[in-house]
Amino acid sequence: MKSNSKFFKYSKTLPVDEFFQTVLYDRKFGYYFSKQPFGSDGDFITSPKITNLFSEIIAIWIISTWEIFGKPKNFNIVELGPGDGVMAKSLLNVFKKFPEFYNAQNLFLFEKSKLLKKIQKNNIKHSKIYWINNFNKIKKGPVIFFGNEFFDAIPIKQFKISNNSIFEKCYMLEKNNKIKEIFQKASISDIKIIKSYKTLKNLKFIEFPKLGFKELEKVVNKISELNGCLMLIDYGYLKPHNLSTLQSVMKHKKNMILENLGNADITSHVNFSLLKEFFLKKNLKVKNIISQRDFLKNMGILDRANLLSKKMKFSDQADLYLRLKRLLSSKGMGNLFKVILAYKHFKSNYYGFN
Repeated sequence: MKSNSKFFKYSKTLPVDEFFQTVLYDRKFGYYFSKQPFGSDGDFITSPKITNLFSEIIAIWIISTWEIFGKPKNFNIVELGPGDGVMAKSLLNVFKKFPEFYNAQNLFLFEKSKLLKKIQKNNIKHSKIYWINNFNKIKKGPVIFFGNEFFDAIPIKQFKISNNSIFEKCYMLEKNNKIKEIFQKASISDIKIIKSYKTLKNLKFIEFPKLGFKELEKVVNKISELNGCLMLIDYGYLKPHNLSTLQSVMKHKKNMILENLGNADITSHVNFSLLKEFFLKKNLKVKNIISQRDFLKNMGILDRANLLSKKMKFSDQADLYLRLKRLLSSKGMGNLFKVILAYKHFKSNYYGFN
């Protein structure tokens, strides 16, 4: 058994979010800093890899939002967590077909992993794209932020309520190198934050994205400063289930959470009702949360597929609709994945959310 001590550099006991932050994002051995996780050769596959139609629809949504904003001459777009860059590459291919928009837009990729940045740069050979690890370079607005499966990858805190007290779940490294799950009394500051959210009332088990909200706060500040919006697409729920949603995958198969640490992906399901409450607290407006299925259909993905299929041979048509079914299935990604839009702008008639 490999030593687990490297995950406990500063303390032998760590809250869930701090532990997995090290496992996933340590600059030397963290999962996202040492491994290529995407695609059939990796550990999981995302919507842009399933079909290019997904990225095309996002591109059209971005262009339509630019038009809603009055076609500004300077328009900034930020992809949060751009993976291997396949989506950004597709976006630019669509943008080029709309010269006025293409000349106005600047596409920024928000990426902290040097390894993933290198992979992205190899995949995207383009002059009009910029890599950033903060938002300081974005001086003018409006700005659109979007992320597909961005928020689920930011580690969460977990708490249980017992005898009217709140206890935080932690991991402790034992002398035999095994990792033990324990609960400790939650900090006063965390208790105060948790109690401030109506969404979390009357729960016996709470998942709270403290690190995720810290990241989103920077996005919200930039939107508040320059005007614009944030769209997040991810798997998650509207009503909490009083249980852990932490999950791990390795080579497209389920993995035990504490096994293959540093070599397996670890995520959690997103509480969209909590996200909405967070944005409202930050004085942003929020469109109705809708399913990925409804958003893509509202944006005309079926019409686009039908148009493309007319020029295809039968086997390619079958493949296209099989991939589309995977994105839209009400028993799978279609309903499990949801779309939330938070914005600060005098316009509110965004496409896809009707």
